[in-house]
Amino acid sequence: MNSAPVSGQAIATNPPSNGYQRFIAAILACVAFVVAAKYIPVLDKWPTDLVIPLRSWITGAFVWLAQVGKPVTRGIAWVLSQPLALTEALLYRGFTALGLPPLPWVAVAGGMTILGHWIGGRRLALLGGLSTTYLAIFGLWTEAMKTVSIVIVIVPLAVMAGFALGVWAFRNRRFEKVLNACFDIMQATPHMAYLGPVVVLFGFGQVPALIATFIFALPPMGRCTILGMRTVQPDVIEAGHMSGCTRRQLLWKVQLPAAQQTLLLGVNQVVMQTLAMVVIASLVGAAGLGQKLLFSLQQLQIGKAVEQGVAITLIAVVLDRMSQAFMRRVPAHRPAGEIFRHKHLFGFAALLIASIVISPFFPAVVELPKDLTFSYGAPINQAVRWVSRELFAYVKPVRDFITIWALLPLRDFCLWLPWPVVLGSLAAIGWVLGGLRLALVPVALLGTMLLTGFWTQLMLTVYLVTSTTVLSILIGTPVGIWASRRPLAAGIINTICDTLQTFPSFIYLIPVIMLFQTSDLSNVLAMLAYASVPMIRFAQLGLKRVPQATVEAAIASGTTPFQRLVKVELPIAFPELLMGINQTIMMALAMVAITALIGSQDLGQEIYKALPGADTGRGLLAGLGIAFIGITADRLLGAWAAKLNRNLGM
Repeated sequence: MNSAPVSGQAIATNPPSNGYQRFIAAILACVAFVVAAKYIPVLDKWPTDLVIPLRSWITGAFVWLAQVGKPVTRGIAWVLSQPLALTEALLYRGFTALGLPPLPWVAVAGGMTILGHWIGGRRLALLGGLSTTYLAIFGLWTEAMKTVSIVIVIVPLAVMAGFALGVWAFRNRRFEKVLNACFDIMQATPHMAYLGPVVVLFGFGQVPALIATFIFALPPMGRCTILGMRTVQPDVIEAGHMSGCTRRQLLWKVQLPAAQQTLLLGVNQVVMQTLAMVVIASLVGAAGLGQKLLFSLQQLQIGKAVEQGVAITLIAVVLDRMSQAFMRRVPAHRPAGEIFRHKHLFGFAALLIASIVISPFFPAVVELPKDLTFSYGAPINQAVRWVSRELFAYVKPVRDFITIWALLPLRDFCLWLPWPVVLGSLAAIGWVLGGLRLALVPVALLGTMLLTGFWTQLMLTVYLVTSTTVLSILIGTPVGIWASRRPLAAGIINTICDTLQTFPSFIYLIPVIMLFQTSDLSNVLAMLAYASVPMIRFAQLGLKRVPQATVEAAIASGTTPFQRLVKVELPIAFPELLMGINQTIMMALAMVAITALIGSQDLGQEIYKALPGADTGRGLLAGLGIAFIGITADRLLGAWAAKLNRNLGM
């Protein structure tokens, strides 16, 4: 009877933990630095005389490397250009030396329909056929096939390379640590940052796009290979050993089949990453839909941009749905040679032969002439003009109010903070959450940007990402709560989230330009549309993970639904919410370089400005700065989530 009060008294009289004491001491130190910065200029702004010229060193190193390694780069470019030339000839160029046309669009559309039916049934067949037909009837066939050509060449290369690295890392823990560190930087670095070094070494055009896309698409396959092989049950491996398998037989006949689903997930991610990067690679001369969309956006031809954006989205949706359906499909074991008697294969062969035979008589079977194509760009342009004329007078005050009273004060605050306060605050948080080693992470990473002269751009990036993250939390958390409570709403919300994640990042620029023109709010809203999905998903996941027994105990205690949510469910789901915030930050950082196309002054703009002049050092350091923000946030939030999970006994 007396044990509870004694325990409670002991808790009440227990002195504060060392962690909180250290945190308070760090806060006091930050206040001291703010005061000292007013009297010591070096503590306020880093002097330009002390900036390390790493940017020029990197640019010079790449120029030297391009000159010395020209035979190697030319050899790599030639090797990659061969399969690309073959794919382009099949899809849209034709074999002019042989007098053969490319594959007719009717055959390709029919083939996608047949493939969709074989993989996933009628609905997927309809999606594949109609999406491919859209490309033809709206006059985007050639540009779409240019984009698809790069995807077809890169996906097998990235899958094979990622798989090989993953197997090596699985067998060598030391190499795995190095590889994971490289993958962290590669995946946290924005798409466009890959383009600068590639342009210096390989120039502009399709081949540089291939190489940049390969680098960007590689990590997911490597990570999924490691994960898949790590999750193979020990008894399965033991059975392989008992059966007398050699090391190679154990890999190919036991571990890989057991990890098949995870490996196929890696292939799916490679496909989606490849398509995303191919669109971005239009900035270095890669022909295709991305180049057309970029030109339309620059010319403010919103109608054409919508047509091209829908085409990119349809390609992404079809590739995503088909790869996911294939991943879920249970492979049918058939006798050897039966595939050649498969009805789907025979159907496609018959369609292909028929379309090739009639193509000399009906050229529209190969590609629709312009007078047979359609366009809905004009009505959209008229709608945009109407919105600009009629609604902008109402939208502008809202935009200006949010910008002046919310965004600009946050921007000015970020720029006002002395650099020791920023680094010291992050180091203090790291110290409390993970000790000295974690405290050094933000100091080392973000301090590099200070020493190389990118501090102002870094803080402007932090300002945009912070604004986006706060809005994502305010919007995504209630939506996730709603989805966790209502199954019907969850179905609709999850469908919308799937669609938003499938859109190429360029697409989000179109509506914000239409409604808000170019402004900081436009940047934040474009980032918000792309980055709010993880917050919704993780909020929903976290609340569904709350044990039912805990919820019933709270109900039995007489709590109201709101009290139960705030005092029971959200605290238990908080680790998942932190993961949602983590992923929101990562996706917002990925959009930073994209929103630079509609105007900004952050690190993304530095990457964009570096491309025309091949200023590799500028672009690479700016890209690394964005990656450093992501890595810092990931490490701190990950340590916080791990600490909460330990406290919850999970």
